[in-house]
Amino acid sequence: MKTIPIWAAGMMVVAGIALTVPAMAQSAAPPTRLAPPLKPMPAPPASMGQVQLTFAPVVKRIAPAVVNVYARSVAQVQVNPLFNDPLFAQLFGASPEMRQRVQQSLGSGVIVRADGLIITNNHVVEGGTDIVVALSDKREFKAKVLQADPRTDLAVLKIDTRGERLPVVPFADSDQVQVGDLVLAIGDPFGVGQTVTMGIVSALARTQVSASDYQFFIQTDAAINPGNSGGALVTTDGKLAGINTAIYSRSGGNIGIGFAIPANLARRVVEGVEGGQGVRLAWIGATGQSVTNAIAGSLGLPRPGGVLIKDIYPGGPLSNAGVKSGDVVASVDGISVDDMQSLNYRIATHRPGETVKAHVESGKTARDVSVTLALPPENPPREAQTILGRNPLGGAKVENLSPAAALDLQMDLLARGVAVVAVDDNSLAQRQGFQPGDIVRSVNGSAIARVGDLTRALNAANHWDMVIERGGRRMSLAVDG
Repeated sequence: MKTIPIWAAGMMVVAGIALTVPAMAQSAAPPTRLAPPLKPMPAPPASMGQVQLTFAPVVKRIAPAVVNVYARSVAQVQVNPLFNDPLFAQLFGASPEMRQRVQQSLGSGVIVRADGLIITNNHVVEGGTDIVVALSDKREFKAKVLQADPRTDLAVLKIDTRGERLPVVPFADSDQVQVGDLVLAIGDPFGVGQTVTMGIVSALARTQVSASDYQFFIQTDAAINPGNSGGALVTTDGKLAGINTAIYSRSGGNIGIGFAIPANLARRVVEGVEGGQGVRLAWIGATGQSVTNAIAGSLGLPRPGGVLIKDIYPGGPLSNAGVKSGDVVASVDGISVDDMQSLNYRIATHRPGETVKAHVESGKTARDVSVTLALPPENPPREAQTILGRNPLGGAKVENLSPAAALDLQMDLLARGVAVVAVDDNSLAQRQGFQPGDIVRSVNGSAIARVGDLTRALNAANHWDMVIERGGRRMSLAVDG
């Protein structure tokens, strides 16, 4: 007869005889287990280098390539502030007494070529007539501004090293920088001397920082203060991730929110200067806006994101690729874009003539298109001219609007007509309140399409009824000769 063990009720049935057996109590001793083998103790650090976490070798290599930039300018200022009031001057017939004042701005720069090519911020050298670069070893050189571009807020300087090879900071691929990466900020805050701070990349693709068409910043919590502008944001392997350019602060001091222009855009500016062509950034030929949640719902898109194309320049890169107004550009070369500034940035990091892949959504359909980039056309030619004579625009520089001119002036892509580019100090145009970016629409009822139309209309009258467009709004101006 078979014996079948049953542990359910504390009994065992053997050959039809019930035997009482003790039930398994929780107090019963557990089965014996072997202890795991002991792990060997880690070896103690063999040197101080294994104990310390230090960026000293990186700083030692990079710091000599970060320079101080001093920009000196002479400004005409009024001695008595009462002369700022036009009513005071009109009542007393007084002309303002002017005095020269020397102004000096302080910033930083980065040597990117061993023969003395330096990149910094445009706002560091803007208006400067005497630019001095001080190296980390205290030597000073007069610098020449090869290119200053307000659109990107970058400037390229050159110093004469007389054949000496200077240390440089190599460019990193800023598209490979990730949130959380350690970075170092090197510059000269407050003019106290070269300083190094450490932080992490806090965010990428920050676009609501400045008014530039190419605003696209790396955000970092590495301490950046006044004087750091133009300095280096460096990866831990000693490469240039960006050019420090701005801080977010109500007091003017560092609160852990700093911004840097990515190295890929800085590289394009340097390449343009090296090629002798200046800053010639690729153009996509369209304007657009961010796709919000409401816009995504109205277009039948599953989620917000991308750039809704509004205006397209006929014969421009997007137009030639078959993209139409109302389409949404979701990404460029696999990298998503969320507003027009980030789209412009992605295009500007490529050279004119190169082809990019754009992912385009139209309602519930999507497609990839190849877009061959180009330079913005100057059609019509600018015909830049300074208006002379006693007329409302005397002392103003004007030119015909084209896509190229509109981009330079940060105006609407499809703007047409004659725009004011600059206004001389104390000129008739300045007294009438004209500003760069104003568009002259008509003079005495005659439409103004080209510079020649404007000069003829101004010279043919002693009284001028003018229509001026500023920021999309039209204003009337009546002036007697």
